[in-house]
Parts: sequence; C-alpha cells; structure tokens
Amino acid sequence: MTRLTSTIRWDIQLQFRNGFYYASAFVAIISVLIMGQFPNADWGYILPVILFENLLINTFFFISGLVLLEKGEGTLEGLIVTPLRKWEYLVSKIVTLTLLSILESLAVTLIIFGFGLNWLTYLLGVVILCAMFALFGFGFVARYDSINTFLFPAIVFTTLLSLPIIDYFALWESPIMMAHPFQAPMLLLKGGFQPIQAWELVYGILYGVVWTAVLFIYSRRAFHRFVVLKQGVR
Repeated sequence: MTRLTSTIRWDIQLQFRNGFYYASAFVAIISVLIMGQFPNADWGYILPVILFENLLINTFFFISGLVLLEKGEGTLEGLIVTPLRKWEYLVSKIVTLTLLSILESLAVTLIIFGFGLNWLTYLLGVVILCAMFALFGFGFVARYDSINTFLFPAIVFTTLLSLPIIDYFALWESPIMMAHPFQAPMLLLKGGFQPIQAWELVYGILYGVVWTAVLFIYSRRAFHRFVVLKQGVR
C-alpha cells in the first residue's frame, strides 16, 4: 500500500508538472464562460453530455499523453525492472485522473447547475466513466510509440466510444445501445440531473462495474504485450 500511495503521489506531481491541472482548469473556465451565455438553457438535460466529453478528454487522452511521455523518456520500460506491479501502475493512473476529473466536473456543475444533484448517481457516473475511459485509453495507446501514429486512430476510436450520446438525444434509439460499454455510466451521469428508473440505476452500476473489471484485465494484458514484450508496437 505504501508503494501504491507513493506512486499516486508521484503521478499527481507528474500531471501537475506537465500542465494537466492547468489544462483542466482552462477547459473548466472556457466551458463555464460559454455556458454562461445561455442562462435559459436546460442544463439538467445538456450537462451530462458536456461532462461526458470533458471526462473523455481528461482520462482517455490524458492517460494517452502520459503513457507516450513515459515511453519517450524510457520511464515506462524502466518500470518493468522495479517492484511496482502492473495493477499498481494502472490503479494509480485511474485514481489520479479520476481525482482531476472530479474536481473539474464539480466546478463546472456547481457553477452552472448548482447543488441540486442526485449526488450518488452523479458521483458513480463520473467515477465509473473515468475508470473506463482511462483503462480504454491505456489499452489503446500502449501499442503506439508516437503521437503521430496514435492521434487519428484515437479520434476514430473515441467517436465510437461516444455513441451513447446519439441515444441520449434520441437521434437513434435501439435496444442494441444497451450493450455499448458507456451506455451504463452515461445513464448514471444522466441520473445525477434527472430522475431515472430503478432498473436503470441497477443496470448502470452493475454493467459499469463489469466493464471496468474487464477493461482492467485487458489493460494489464496490453501492458504485458506492448510494454514488456513489445509485440505489435507501432
């Protein structure tokens, strides 16, 4: 536990030193300034989608940036010969990026919407979304060594991850969307602002937790294949 705590502390310092907290604060300020121009908007309906996309940036792309940075500096490969376990590395990244994302999300939400949230579903949605985005991000970026080869595939991939937004706005409704990994945490995030049914809450929690566990296993295997063995690295 001491090793994990030290890793979390180091990751926070690394993220702060590389401007992640400044970038997050900038995004929050710009978001608030833009949304403040529309005081009559139904933010209880719109905010879940804005937060969804902000969390995507704060976790998927931030962890991708960290991994590419650590690869470039040789830090990630150096971890192989240290006592730090793969699961500790991943947990540290999830915890620190989730903390950063919660701070940004709360700042935007409280300024624009206020305190009238369903806090349980709101926080569950944010935490599960962050964990899943971060794990998807690591599993995806692990096979790349440069931003040039990573960026375009990442844009295509994250567009697919954002498909629940289409269902949320009722642009295309289908039971098939219930199988999408991010439909569950999207429902939880929605439940922070709007009433949702009991089955939606149960589905959101259980399906989200199952996917988080699956992605954690996937990310550990990606670490072993692409970082340790260097198979198929691009």
